[in-house]
Amino acid sequence: MGDDFSQSLTPPVSPFAADSLCELIPARPPYFCCSETKEDPAGALSTEGYTARGSLKRLLLRLDPAPAEYETDTVELFGFPWVTETALVESTKLLFGLFRQKIYRLETLVQSSSHDFGQAGNLHYEAEELRQQCVSFLQYVKVFLHRYLKASSTLDADPSHPYEKLEGQLPSALLEELFGITLLIGLLKDLPANIQSAYTIQNHGKIFPPSWHLLHLHLDIHWSVLEILHLLGHKMQGQVVYAHQFVNLTGENLTDSSLFEEHLCSLLCDLTGLAMGKYSKVRPTEALSSHHYLCSCTREMWVLVMHLLEYRNKMLHTQSFWSYMNLLLRPLVARKPAAEQFSGLPKHCKDPLGFTWWLVTHLAKLGQYSRNGTIQNEKHLGDNWTFVEELLKLTCNPKGGLAEEQVRMHVHCCLSLCLLWEPSTSAVSTLWDYYSKNLSTTFTVPWLGVSGLGTLCKTPLALLEQARSCCSPSPLYSPGHTQLYRSASSFHIFLRVLALCLAQDRAGGVPQRQIKGRIYSKFSSKKMQELSEAGLMNFLLLFLVVAKQVELEDVASRACELLGFLPYNCPPGHRTLVWRGQLSLLLLFQERGLDVGAQASWLASSFNETAKEFYNKTTEVSRRLALWGPLGSYLEGVAEVFEMSTSLNLSEEKLLNEGFDWLMPACRQSELNSALGFLQIVLGQLRRVHQRSVQSAPSLAWAPATRVVKERHLAVAAALWAHFFPFLRSLRLSQTPPAQLADAAAGFTLLAFDLPSSAPQDLQPNPVQSILQCFGWDDMVHPLLVTRYLPHLLQNSELVSSLSSDSGVVVSGSAQSLSVRAWFRCVLQQHLYKNPDGSDSRTGRAVEEQLCELTRLVLRLPEVDSLLQRAGLQPSATRTDPRTALEMFVKAVGSVYSGLQVLSERSAMVTRALDYIGDILKHIKPSLVSKNQEGMQLAYWAVGCIVKHWSPLLATSKAQQLLFRIVDGLLLPHNLTQQDKALRDSLPLYLQGLSVASSVSQSQGVYLKQQLRSVTRRYLDHFLPASHSMGIIANHPVLLGACEANPTTRGATLRRTILEVLCKSFLQFKGHASPPRLASVLMFLLELLRRNGDSDPALLTLPLPSLLRCVMLVNEPQVRKTSTDALQLVVERCAAASTEGPCDQMITVLRSFVEENEGVYDRQVFSVLETVAVLDPSVVQALIPNLSLSLRNTEHKRGLGKNTALRSAYKKLLCLLGESGQAEITSLEAD
Repeated sequence: MGDDFSQSLTPPVSPFAADSLCELIPARPPYFCCSETKEDPAGALSTEGYTARGSLKRLLLRLDPAPAEYETDTVELFGFPWVTETALVESTKLLFGLFRQKIYRLETLVQSSSHDFGQAGNLHYEAEELRQQCVSFLQYVKVFLHRYLKASSTLDADPSHPYEKLEGQLPSALLEELFGITLLIGLLKDLPANIQSAYTIQNHGKIFPPSWHLLHLHLDIHWSVLEILHLLGHKMQGQVVYAHQFVNLTGENLTDSSLFEEHLCSLLCDLTGLAMGKYSKVRPTEALSSHHYLCSCTREMWVLVMHLLEYRNKMLHTQSFWSYMNLLLRPLVARKPAAEQFSGLPKHCKDPLGFTWWLVTHLAKLGQYSRNGTIQNEKHLGDNWTFVEELLKLTCNPKGGLAEEQVRMHVHCCLSLCLLWEPSTSAVSTLWDYYSKNLSTTFTVPWLGVSGLGTLCKTPLALLEQARSCCSPSPLYSPGHTQLYRSASSFHIFLRVLALCLAQDRAGGVPQRQIKGRIYSKFSSKKMQELSEAGLMNFLLLFLVVAKQVELEDVASRACELLGFLPYNCPPGHRTLVWRGQLSLLLLFQERGLDVGAQASWLASSFNETAKEFYNKTTEVSRRLALWGPLGSYLEGVAEVFEMSTSLNLSEEKLLNEGFDWLMPACRQSELNSALGFLQIVLGQLRRVHQRSVQSAPSLAWAPATRVVKERHLAVAAALWAHFFPFLRSLRLSQTPPAQLADAAAGFTLLAFDLPSSAPQDLQPNPVQSILQCFGWDDMVHPLLVTRYLPHLLQNSELVSSLSSDSGVVVSGSAQSLSVRAWFRCVLQQHLYKNPDGSDSRTGRAVEEQLCELTRLVLRLPEVDSLLQRAGLQPSATRTDPRTALEMFVKAVGSVYSGLQVLSERSAMVTRALDYIGDILKHIKPSLVSKNQEGMQLAYWAVGCIVKHWSPLLATSKAQQLLFRIVDGLLLPHNLTQQDKALRDSLPLYLQGLSVASSVSQSQGVYLKQQLRSVTRRYLDHFLPASHSMGIIANHPVLLGACEANPTTRGATLRRTILEVLCKSFLQFKGHASPPRLASVLMFLLELLRRNGDSDPALLTLPLPSLLRCVMLVNEPQVRKTSTDALQLVVERCAAASTEGPCDQMITVLRSFVEENEGVYDRQVFSVLETVAVLDPSVVQALIPNLSLSLRNTEHKRGLGKNTALRSAYKKLLCLLGESGQAEITSLEAD
């Protein structure tokens, strides 16, 4: 048949050719395909590939490559039917010739393909069909070899049948054809660029160009050649197969094993060359996230080759996969010519050492793929530490001069290999030799910027967390691992390698001891003193990692010993790092429940010495600023030690020593804030831990353990009381207290509540009340401190309840009363801390904000809440303004007092009320002295509220002295220049309160009335305008205080007093002279009468004599009009009130008026009475006898007989009086 190949390509026709061909077409065999595969380095391989379809597994298990296929008598190959069991023997050359034709046809399609999208589909399907035929043929060859090739047939010296002869020649013929195929397809790297570009074609659906199909067919052929040669060797049972025709023609030996070796090496060179091309575009930061294959098919090819070579190494004792790769890569790294079998490797490579690291790492990752094409945790590929250690020595060779950016990538790859394989002690030793010589290097990559600096460990916990992260590397495929290049230096990555190595021998075996010994041996006194800050940080991190992985006590002891080599006068930055590292070790001790006493004592001693230098007055300012670095770091670190402790029973109190006695007084404001913040953290943690231990104590079976824990807590508390509280107490009267002073003082108060026995002797027997007196109840303490301190305590219901029920509270009042007093004072003084121009200052805003919270909590005190409920008052559910709350509270106290009937209860209430406000005049004195109008107005208003709402209470013997002081100090001072506005706004409150107090006072009522008149007289005069002005008079504070919408007895009493003062002091005529500012006074009087609906004649007639005199004597239009209007109002209201006859009070006043002016102003009197008669004739009618008698007396005194003019005026009046008047006229005419 081989002879006929040139004349005809027609295969022998089977007698079954006419049957349906659908039964002859086998299922599609496995093939390389990346159209369905996602770009996931750890993802499964293609479902159509050789691994997922089980082809690799069947090959290695020596199973039929396609057990369900090729079971019929014929098989279709290249479009023709063939006899399944004989086709390959009988038509070897023809079938391989057809195979080559299909390859040529596919190459022709590639060359003729264009960018015409209309033809893309046709080209794809034709190319796919050609590739399918080729792959199916290769699959048939594998199946034929497995099923039908018998090694014994080749041993027959004289075959009895021509077929047997051909069958015996098949291995040799097949070997020659495979060799020819390898020559035909050549190397992958030699493919034209247009074909190689198909590697990068993305998955754009199902249509691919012919170049893609041709490229993947090459991959199929390369793998199938290896697979067929392996099958052939297996079926020949160790017999060497020679290519006889090739040997005869060339004289060179060609065997199945030599072809396998040659083709394998070529394929490895191809795959490595492709990886080189990919590496040339890889940045160091992307080394582990950028894979080494161009498409997932080449990844699968690597996996297939790995498994095949590992199998052959195990079963046939040939070289392993890593042996081949080492032979391939070793000359590359050494920059020497490649071995002969690897001559196909590209000559030029960017960074051979880096490429080798990268390739070996990614190949090791592929070693995780199983025969089924999925990643499993099992090791399917052995380690290659021998070669990797060679790479490490090259990386760490100082002659190589590698920069950090290269070393970092190499060590990153080494870490990946440690995660894949068992860590290597030898590798760790090589790396440590390198880093021990470069420990003071910063290991930064300049072009990475800030991200390349690694994590800055500013606290012991951060340092320990970094050590923890080194001891727990991220999983291999996680972003935390692949992006490690950006976030960690090569030294930090080395620590991860070291931790993995130490972790594999937890029992302290020989490798662990060897590594620890190697680390210790690299440090000496000189070495420690030469360390830079970066070197010291690296030293600390190294020992933390080792301490976490092996014996903590031994490593910590060695670290302290080495740190002790540092000189005392080392730079502050070094001191900061040393303390930070020591505290990180303490955190490790805590984590394992070990006592920290020895370590803490060493550290605290060093802190004490530094604090003394910081306190020393001779220390230069620059030196003190530098010393704050380690001191502040110590505070942060110790705070973390306390915060991380769950029990505080491991001698943590040793960290709180005398150093704080030196440190606190020497701190500036910002430094003091840090120190006080630290103190709060320690106080809070101690309380939390103690409360937790108390709550869990009943469940503990072993009581002595509980006692020990409490003793440790008392020891911590004693250190805090001894080294911090005295300083806090010295700051309590500061006029510029730090904001956090209140927080720290509150922390001590709560500590005294939880552990009263821990407080110092001078605070006993009631430490809580003693501290409250110092920081909250003392009137000398700044409101900024009080308003921040008290809320911490008043929100603690247990503490409030305890204080309320404690009989041992200080004598000056109950705890709640004293808290209310402190709040009262703060409300009154809240405006003292504004800027001179009246704008808000930072202190003022802070007081205002804190006061709102204090107000809310004060209103929730049981005592205050009870008062509000009894008074029927409830605070707003939303934020309550302090001023509004103060008024509501004052009203509540006054209301409750007024409702009490029992004398003892009233007396007790007076005492409580006085406790609430304390020395209120002392509280408001700063506001009166200052020029701040808001503060002054608030002070006068607040005291005015008290005077008004507590007037019955203030009138008692216990409280009247306070009332007298208020009147003398606020209402009757010598000078009113500053208080004018404040007094104008609040005077009504004082007048109303004083009026009530003077009415109810039993012992000093007369004096209070006198004081009320004095106040009224003074401010009537002070606020009365010189000329009448309705706008000013309408808002006169005395007038406003006297006005009521609905008249009451209390209001009438005040108005009576005002009218009396008006008449006595402002409406008195001196002879014919009018009183000063008469128009204004009369306008005030008119407004007073008009705005109040008083109907009591006794009250209304008080100003009547003055009004009658004004109408009679003053002719000024404005005065006359105002006095007439007022007279009219009085007469009408008296008339309305006297329903049973003329108003007696009116008659009495008018009679007196007539008698006083008899013989002097007779005619004017009659004129005035005319005005009255028009308004109320009855009262004037009652005066007719008196008027007639007065007329006759006047005439008699004159002795000139009848006074015609006077009688005429009188008759005019009588004409207005009806019948009584007419009768009197008749009587007069009869005289």
